[in-house]
Amino acid sequence: MRTYYRGSDALVTDDHFVWRTSSTHIFAVGDLRSIVIVRGAPHSAGQGPALVAGAGLLLLAAASWKIMGPTVGYTAAAAAIVISLMIMSITGRRTTRHSHLVASYHGATVTIYSSPDDRVFNQVARALRRSTENKRVTNGREDLAAA
Repeated sequence: MRTYYRGSDALVTDDHFVWRTSSTHIFAVGDLRSIVIVRGAPHSAGQGPALVAGAGLLLLAAASWKIMGPTVGYTAAAAAIVISLMIMSITGRRTTRHSHLVASYHGATVTIYSSPDDRVFNQVARALRRSTENKRVTNGREDLAAA
């Protein structure tokens, strides 16, 4: 039995595709049909921290305006805006995109693998492609030998 990929979250061999999640999913490679790659929409890691920090800093600026006067209030408001923009620029660059391998398995459309890491996903997809290609070649030879 040839192993095409062995990792912490997936195993691809001649006969089986194993996706290790909270519950392990095992698929027979010969029964997978119409395998496609589906890329999810990119989404940001979240602007929540920037919005919370900005709201808190603006509240602090308003309080300092009341207590210490407009000069300190203007300075605190400017600092709040600058710090909020810095947080947004740092967190806004981190976008993630989940990639999925979707196939028809025993008549049902199922997600056989999913990962946010492009490098690992591409390795698993390439291993599955090699496994299915070798499976077709082997089956073709067996069919010719049986005839």
